[in-house]
Parts: sequence; structure tokens; C-alpha cells
Amino acid sequence: MCIRDRDLLAHSDRWLNAQGRLAHPMVRLPDATHFTPITWDEAFRLIADELNALASPWEASFYTSGRTSNEAAFLYGLFARQFGCNNLPDCSNMCHESTSTALGEMIGLGKGTVKLADFERAGVIFLLGQNPGTNHPRMLTSLERATERGVKIVAVNPLREVGNARFKNPQDFKHPLHLLPTLLGRGTQIADLHVPIQIGSDGAFLKGMMKHLLAEEARRPGEVLDHAFLRRYTSGFEAFRKRLDLTTWSEITACCGVPQELIEEAAGYAIRARERGVISCWTMGLTQHEHSVANIAEIVHFHLLGGNIGRPGAGLCPVRGHSNVQGDRTVGIWEKMPELFHERLGREFGFDSPRRHGSDTVETIRGMHEGRIKVFFAMGGNFLQAPPDTAYTGAALQRCHLTAHVATKLNRAHLVTGRVGLILPCLGRTEIDRQAGGEQFVTTEDSMGTVNPSRGFTAPASRHLLSESMIVARLAEATLGSRTTVDWQHLVADYNRIRERLERVVPEFQGFNRHMLRNQVFHLPNGPHERRFETDDGRVHFRLNKLPDLTLAPGHYRLMTIRAHDQFNTTIYDLDDRYRGVYNGRRVLFMNPDDVAAAGFQAGEFVDITSHFPDRPRLARHFMVTPYDLPRGCMACYYPEGNMLMSINATAHESNCPVYKSAIVTVARSRDHQEALNALRQDLTERSGTSA
Repeated sequence: MCIRDRDLLAHSDRWLNAQGRLAHPMVRLPDATHFTPITWDEAFRLIADELNALASPWEASFYTSGRTSNEAAFLYGLFARQFGCNNLPDCSNMCHESTSTALGEMIGLGKGTVKLADFERAGVIFLLGQNPGTNHPRMLTSLERATERGVKIVAVNPLREVGNARFKNPQDFKHPLHLLPTLLGRGTQIADLHVPIQIGSDGAFLKGMMKHLLAEEARRPGEVLDHAFLRRYTSGFEAFRKRLDLTTWSEITACCGVPQELIEEAAGYAIRARERGVISCWTMGLTQHEHSVANIAEIVHFHLLGGNIGRPGAGLCPVRGHSNVQGDRTVGIWEKMPELFHERLGREFGFDSPRRHGSDTVETIRGMHEGRIKVFFAMGGNFLQAPPDTAYTGAALQRCHLTAHVATKLNRAHLVTGRVGLILPCLGRTEIDRQAGGEQFVTTEDSMGTVNPSRGFTAPASRHLLSESMIVARLAEATLGSRTTVDWQHLVADYNRIRERLERVVPEFQGFNRHMLRNQVFHLPNGPHERRFETDDGRVHFRLNKLPDLTLAPGHYRLMTIRAHDQFNTTIYDLDDRYRGVYNGRRVLFMNPDDVAAAGFQAGEFVDITSHFPDRPRLARHFMVTPYDLPRGCMACYYPEGNMLMSINATAHESNCPVYKSAIVTVARSRDHQEALNALRQDLTERSGTSA
């Protein structure tokens, strides 16, 4: 059996995913044209030889996707640090790193402050830069139930999303090729108010709402702001208020593109919900801009004014997509873990954990491209399609001595390899994980800080599959040999042993394995939920942020990437985006209808997009013009197809998160119309299953 990577690369990402489970370790050797089977012993020996041949442990990088369990992630971080480095990039670096940075600084915890019960008590929920209809369908059902209980919902989003306006189960909704938005029919109204701000202007919108709150407080003292909360739990409010007074309404409305009256209407929902509480939910629409940390800070400010942190029905809710992206960070997957973690880890396992900060995702890609990182090991994920600047990232992977990917299914990152490439198949979460101590279960942490057990119930797809934890253990044994202080096989024989060691390293996990053995969920402690802020002085500090400059030159637009309905992160399940009325294709460019007319385009014609970053322009070809309800000057295309337009050098201040939502672009009519049609036909052919 062989897999010819040249042939596979000609297929779409959706087709690659549709080929089913990986069943056997595979290797692509130097100068080979295809992958061939390799035994697990040979694979681990190959990786160990490459790692041990490095001049420094810092020439290796160990990536983690959010699907990795707490148990596997804890072992993975332990291995990397016993090997000698903190190069532990993860998918958080590309999504909610701005959230973790802002919240960690301001409230002392880089996580949300709400529990599920708070949604039942809230008076209003703000959805900022989020489209649960496409990206968080389970949450959409919860929002539907919330509206039935009288909770008001304000959607702040450049796109008028059908899934936010009305919810209706679309599973049986079918339509032939049609690329204009369609009405799904009557359903449950979700959003009471939609605020169509300019891309990236969330901070300006929030400043406008707070300006209105201050004005209303002056008009009716004691009825809007929570002065007791501000005095007891915050610092810097007066300086913040004075700065906000100097920010004019004309500056705010010019930045966010919506009238003062609409901003005040949105703020009115918060005022009327004062007794019940305010919850703000946000995702990548806020976190992937140069000024993203400031965006999140303004959400915190908005909540501080009304005392909407640490009381029932109120709080901050960053919504994370992957099943354990938050848990991985909690158990140690971070290139900048604090000193206390290193002390406890070293004491528990008898070694000196390295303190030097490692490389995050962007720094890892640069390091590979420049030859400073030579071995790249990925625990899940699609490290070619998920990062920005696809061509640059691909070249970086190819410059490595070795690339290795742990996965359940094939994706494009596996096919763009270093001098040697490995694909290591692992058990899926639903498969029975049987180790020496019997059947095992793993745990994950959700966005609410709740740790849940997860047990497999189906037979493994292949007898050659190993669990993620076993892969880490065998990798560590092969690489470290007598240098390790850990009995890796003893740990993976019974995952309770991993959890017991984790409890002793991470104080927040005290007693959690007991809950897991009883099949009970475990709630991690959350200081801000109880109005305990672990900052230097125990207070939340207001920040002074400037309005972003979002002006555009003539003929330029601001482009953001978005996800489709039948998509999870980079995994494409289908070519349809039913909520937005897009069928049988993904290379579409959503444009305001007036912008379409002004540019002289027609709906359905193909255009080429050029992004304009300071380092160099980037070109993406053959996108179909699709009129859509979003502000003038704003555009959207799908992720990851639009990632090739993003720059590796364009990241958020403070967090270094890529700016997938802030590309300045120009658009020109495609000259080779027939080539674009051929590409569309290839997608449709693969969809029908007639492709080889």
C-alpha cells in the first residue's frame, strides 16, 4: 500500500477528510514520492534519533490542538520540558490568545467568569463577533431556550446572520446551486437587536455604550452604575471616565459605522437588565485584530460599570470551539507557564523544568522558516491550513528535518512535510481505550471551567491505533531513555495515575479524579466568579485604550475570514453553508450589494483578491462575488481558504494572535474565467464521489 502525496495534494480538503480513518503509521522518507507503512517501533526510533541529534532542545517544537485530552496534554508538556524546552505552541495562540492576555491582566484569570446556570438568570446576552448559528449550534439551541424565558439578545456582528435572527433546524433544507442569501422560513427569533458594526470596531461600539451609561447615570444617579462594586473591586475608574468623556460621539460613530441612536438602544438593554444581569459572549470576531486585547478590555470595562462580574446572571463568556482548548492550557500547554507551575512540576517528577519562555505558533512558524526549529511534532490539528500565510507556513514545514503529526484522519498538513514526514494514527475520542490497567477514560474542560469525563464506546478502527497518551509515553521513552525521571508506562497503564500527578502539580485540580471516578463533573475554581481577583492588589484595573484607526483608502476594503455551516475549524464536511444560502462551493467573496455595483461587478462572477500588508502583497484567485448584508467597505470569505491572504507578520499587540479579521484588500475581475469554472467543477465532481 502507498499514498502518493502529489496525487493527494491535488484533492480538496473536504475530499481528504472524507477518505476515512488513518489505520497505520506512515512515513515519507527523503526524496520519496509517497508515504509507506512503518512500524511504531521504527517511527519512535526515527523521531528520537532526529530529536537527539539536535544541537539544542529548543530546535524542536511540540504543537497541541484543542482536541487533546487533559491526560495526554499533561504528559505531552511533561515530555517537552524533560526534553529541555518550552516550545509548546497550541491552537489558542491563533484564536483566544487575546482573550487570555486581556483577562489574565485585568481580572487575574484568562478564562470566562460564568456558569451555565447564569444564562438562565441573565437579563440580556450580548453576542459580540460571534455567529452561533454556524459556529456554535449547541449554543444556538441554548439561546433559543433563553429567549423563550424572556432573556433579551443583542447581536453585534458586521454580517446579518440568519442563524442569529431566526433559528430553524435546517437539516432537511436543500436547494440547487444558488449563491445568494436565502430566507430559511419562519423560526424562533433569536436576536432582539442586530448592530451591524464595521469590521474591527467592537471597541468603539463598546465605548459608545459606556458613554451612554455614564450619561444616563448623570441624569438619574444610582440607577445605572454599580458604584459600590466600582469602589470595592476596581481601580482607575476616574481616569477611564475622563478619557471616555474626551472621546466624541462623532469619533465613535465614524469608527463603528452605526448611528448613535442604535448604540444607545443597545446600551438600553443593559440598563434594563441591571437587576437580572448582563452576559457578554465573544469569539474570533473580537480576538483576531491588531487591537484585539483592547477589544476584550472594553468588554471588561462595560461589565465593571454595572457590576456584572461575580453575581448570578452576569459575567464574561469567551466561547471556545475545540473540545479541550481551554483544558490544555490549564494543564500546562503554554510556552509561558508561570514560575509556580515549573516549581511544582519539577518537584513532582524530580527534575529542573526549564524556565525560559518558548515559541508560540507564529514564532514557531518563523523559527522553522528561518532554520532555528528543525523538528516539528503536532498532537492533532491542521498546521498548514489553520495558521496564517499558507505559502509561508508550507515553506516553513518543508524546511524542517522532520515533521510528525498525530491524527485520526488525513489533512493537508500531513502532505507538506519536512525532509522526513510521519503520520501517526491515534484512537478517536469515541473509541475504547484499553491499556494494561483496563479500559480508560479521559477528561476535557469546557468554556465554563467544567471538567467532564469522556469514555469510548466503539471498537478501535484498527488494531494499529495507539491512544494519544500512549504515543506520548512511547515517544518519551524512546527519546529520553535513561535521562527521564518518569515511569511512563506505569502512568499510561492507568490514567488515574496521570490525574493523581496532575492534581499535585496544578492546585486547581485538587480532588478532581475522585469526581471523575464517580462519573461526576468537576468545576474548576473561578475566583472572578466569586469576586476574587488574583491581581497584584486584588482589584480589576481599567485600561486606557485609543480608538483604532479603521479608515480605508479609495478602492480598498477590510476583509475577515468566517466559517461555514458544515465546517468545524479547518475540517470541511460539506460545500454548503445553508444559513447563508451558499451551496456547492466555498470560494466565495461576500460583499455589500452597493459595493458590488460600485465596483462594476456582477453577482456570480469571479474575482481575484489581493491583500496589502506592509511586508508584501498576497494574491488569492477565483472567488465568486456574493452580495450579502454587511456594511459597505467590509468583505468576508471562508476560513481556511482566505488564510493565504494573511501575513505571518500581522499579529495582535500583546497577544501575538494572527489578524485573520483585519486584512486590507483590493479586488479585481479574474481574467481566466474558464479556469475558475474548472476549479468549481472539480469541487462538484469530488462531492458527487466520481473522482478517482
